[in-house]
Amino acid sequence: MNGFTPVSALAGGAMIGASAALFLLLNGRIAGISGILGGLLAPPSRETGWRAAFVAGLVLAPFAYAGLSGRLPPVTVGASFPLLILAGLLVGFGARLGAGCTSGHGVCGLGRGSPRSLAATGTFIAIAVLTVLVARHLVGA
Repeated sequence: MNGFTPVSALAGGAMIGASAALFLLLNGRIAGISGILGGLLAPPSRETGWRAAFVAGLVLAPFAYAGLSGRLPPVTVGASFPLLILAGLLVGFGARLGAGCTSGHGVCGLGRGSPRSLAATGTFIAIAVLTVLVARHLVGA
């Protein structure tokens, strides 16, 4: 909590919500990253273009920020590479099992009042709290 800045957090959340709402209104699509990326892994279709553009925007946005601001925010990763690979696989498995990711359920699904998304988001949060409890307080990682 040392670096918490409520104004920028609120502004970022508002921009994420507004972009998800605009994406749904203008394209009729949910801005769930796992579904968008999963669609890119399927055989090419007429939806490949917008999916590739969406993912490219996610990847290129930090570089655009750096170009406009003259700096990149510092990123510190305190985990080993094998642990990051394992975590990524578990997140992918969970997104597949839950029929969506945190962005699809937490941002888009809750905004539409989806009961399934409410259950999924509650599960994400509960497991995250449990993971932090075990990793930081019981195991000491």
